[in-house]
Amino acid sequence: MTTTPIDQDFEAVSAGLVQPQLPRWAELLVGAMALAVAGLLTMVLGWSLAGGAVVAGLLFVVGMPTWSRVVEGGRAAVDRLATCLVWGAFVAVLVPLVWLIWLVLENGLGAIDVEFLTYSMRGIVGDGGGIYHALMGTLLVTLAATIISVPIGLFTAIYLVEYGKGSRLARVTTFLVDVMTGIPSIVAGLFALALLVLIFGPAIRIGFGGSIALALLMIPTVVRSAEEMLRLVPSDLREASYALGVPKWRTIVKVVMPTAFGGIVTGIVLAISRVIGETAPLLIVAGATDSVNMNLFNGRMMTLPVYIFSQYSSPGVPAFGTDGPPPGYARAWGAALVLIGIVMVLNLVARVLQKMYAPQTDRRR
Repeated sequence: MTTTPIDQDFEAVSAGLVQPQLPRWAELLVGAMALAVAGLLTMVLGWSLAGGAVVAGLLFVVGMPTWSRVVEGGRAAVDRLATCLVWGAFVAVLVPLVWLIWLVLENGLGAIDVEFLTYSMRGIVGDGGGIYHALMGTLLVTLAATIISVPIGLFTAIYLVEYGKGSRLARVTTFLVDVMTGIPSIVAGLFALALLVLIFGPAIRIGFGGSIALALLMIPTVVRSAEEMLRLVPSDLREASYALGVPKWRTIVKVVMPTAFGGIVTGIVLAISRVIGETAPLLIVAGATDSVNMNLFNGRMMTLPVYIFSQYSSPGVPAFGTDGPPPGYARAWGAALVLIGIVMVLNLVARVLQKMYAPQTDRRR
């Protein structure tokens, strides 16, 4: 008499050789029950949808490992509990992100048009106006900050990895870089303002001061990211270059830097994304204006974060005879959407450059 695979599995389970497992539809069943119980509690107790969703998630996290412990044993229950916690953490991070993007799109998309992107706020009291002056100010200030911070950060990282291994100066530099990473942005703004006041006088407010403040915030990120990327370059590449008689500086330029280029660019973009939305240092040093100023070294300069702050803090009044929110709110949401779009474009460019300049390997995928 022949036995089927089902009979063999049943015999193995009966003999204790194979631990029984939950069916494939167990997650769906527990999820449906958790949603049903949470929905019932929401209707009876008058909770919000967010509260019901949280209760459903907690019921699923408790119910799934409990059922697994009864059927599959303790090890499988712990594994399912860890899986539920990981997925729960992922959802907990994803929900506010999606909600934020949806909120900005809902409130800011209607404010963006050609006039909004090409006009400034000069002479605007009520409706109308745009972000052209703030957009140009953000691009110029951030570009100047990048020009200042990237060379300093890269050379510092090269020294720490290639020249200063184990030296006291390298340890002190690493400690100072770590300290600078936690400096509040307002402190960087006050430092830039104090520096400019010592040179030009107390009434100075220029866009280049904002670039100095942002550069102070960017340098630690550039140093740490570039340092980690340079450390990931295999030592065999350096030794092979040295064996061919190539000088150390040329090895760094021709071998080490191209190999780590993709990661370095990603770190630079992350540093730019970190500072492009800073408000306090720019408000202190660069000031605010309603006109276009393309000169970093003369006069106040508006930036998108300061524009958003000013529009939301002083939104104006609705047009006569209309019943709606002040016009400044829509302009603030529109500027926030543009700022998020700039950060997304920067990250996409970094991904493309990382793919283009990634070191070639012989592995087949």
